[in-house]
Amino acid sequence: MDEYPRLRIAGIEPESFVDGPGIRMTIFTQGCHHNCPGCQNPQTHDFNGGHYIEIEEILDMIEENPLLDGITFSGGDPMDQAAALIPLAREIKERGMNLVIFTGYTYERLMELTQEHPEMFELLTFADILIDGPFILAKRSLELKFRGSSNQRIIDVQESLSQGHVVLHQIQLDEMKAHPDLLG
Repeated sequence: MDEYPRLRIAGIEPESFVDGPGIRMTIFTQGCHHNCPGCQNPQTHDFNGGHYIEIEEILDMIEENPLLDGITFSGGDPMDQAAALIPLAREIKERGMNLVIFTGYTYERLMELTQEHPEMFELLTFADILIDGPFILAKRSLELKFRGSSNQRIIDVQESLSQGHVVLHQIQLDEMKAHPDLLG
């Protein structure tokens, strides 16, 4: 009997420097209904694509790399597999690692969806950073940290949950001070 549910993923990047701060393992979930024009991962959109992986296998990979600062859930859209990701998120936090989640939903939309999908809210409670919003090709910028278009935000999840509204992460605040022309 499996202790954890299986995840449907498109793939795993064992060491990434572009999907959040520090050295990260990025798990690309499979399935996304946003279908943003110009998406860099269109192969992750099909909910029947990719392959299944056991959470234990991912945890073993994490344990094998002591250099990791954190884990990133990307996609696809991880929020569409929130229930399956909750046990993995819990294990990540128990190991003292930080968690970044990318989603095509805005933070505000996720809060609206929590009535129907409480698992989305529960997954958020484990996150340190949420990079939210759909990729918009007309707002694309290669100059932005950790995101593809200027409408997307780097959100401090724990502060946002505590204060009841979006609180931008210090990473984005510093970026805004240094390069106010990037956001608009």
